[in-house]
Amino acid sequence: MLMNLNNLKPPIANIMKLKYIVLLSSISLMAACAGNQKPVDLTETQKTNQKASGYETGKVSEKALSSEARLPGQLKPYNEVNLFPKVNGFVKTVFVDRGTLVKKGQLLVTLEAPEMESQLQAADSRYMQAKENAVASKEKYQRLKEAAKEPGSVSPLELDNALAKMKADDAMARSESSIVASVRTMQDYLNIRAPFDGMIIQRNVSPGALVAPGKGTDLPMLILQDIRKLRLEVYIPEDFVDKVDLKQQVKFTFNAMPGQEQTAKISRSANALGSMRSEAIEIDVQNQNGILKPGMYAEVKIPMLSGAKSLLVPNNAIIRSTEREYVIAVKDGKAALIDIKEGLSRHDSTEVFGNLKANDIILKNASDEVKEGTNIN
Repeated sequence: MLMNLNNLKPPIANIMKLKYIVLLSSISLMAACAGNQKPVDLTETQKTNQKASGYETGKVSEKALSSEARLPGQLKPYNEVNLFPKVNGFVKTVFVDRGTLVKKGQLLVTLEAPEMESQLQAADSRYMQAKENAVASKEKYQRLKEAAKEPGSVSPLELDNALAKMKADDAMARSESSIVASVRTMQDYLNIRAPFDGMIIQRNVSPGALVAPGKGTDLPMLILQDIRKLRLEVYIPEDFVDKVDLKQQVKFTFNAMPGQEQTAKISRSANALGSMRSEAIEIDVQNQNGILKPGMYAEVKIPMLSGAKSLLVPNNAIIRSTEREYVIAVKDGKAALIDIKEGLSRHDSTEVFGNLKANDIILKNASDEVKEGTNIN
């Protein structure tokens, strides 16, 4: 029960107020200690701050690096051709379809062009006429030559004219013969044959269709691929083009056949960078059983050789962001952010290029929270 201190005398009231304040303070302190809040351990806080300010460091090492790069590859046919007609004509017969295996020289499509038959007949007629003229001129010259044996029977001028006429008619006959052969060759263009052994993978015509020589936008009549041997095409990024070991065998696994690793040697290299700043290499892959298909993707492990003085840093020392890749070096007890470019990688270290040298101290397990100039303990 609280008493009214205002009714007491001044000295006594002051003493009672002081005791009352001390009592309330004691009760408040006891309530705070009995609550959920724990007293602050200053020693533990000091340990935590010391732990937060400590960093794990490592060194930049320098050694020769031999590794491999894993790159995607795609199968392409060893030979592929789009078959267009060389002359205008109508499709008469199509002997093959998609998926047909063909041999070199096999007849695939026949065309018909009635006007070409007329051209052949006209050329034959002109050739026959020229041939007869040549024969007649030759006989006339032979007769004059025999008659000229009698002095004064044939003038020398007449004999020379007969000789010139014989040569001209003979030349005309040969010319007409060449025209006939040319027309026959053009007529043979109506027969479309396979240029090599392979498989028809696309057919775009049917009998009765009008076809013409390709102009770059027209569809080909047929597409033929040689799939007995395929090309595995891989694009090497610009950073690695000088590190590809062409003498060693590469390993590759097709996505459609996991676990079946194959080996082969690099067959050829483009020796030039393409539009994607990469160099194309090709690996010949035998496909005698026909299991592999053009267009299949593979993971290719290409042996790489690095220079004799490669700088390596631990994998966990590299900080990557959308803007840059860098490591944090320790210089004079302060953090220095060094931009780098990654090279070959191993299970525990990565080759880097940047303003670093061997035995430089760098932070391991670093993060982007460490800023330039941060004190490093």
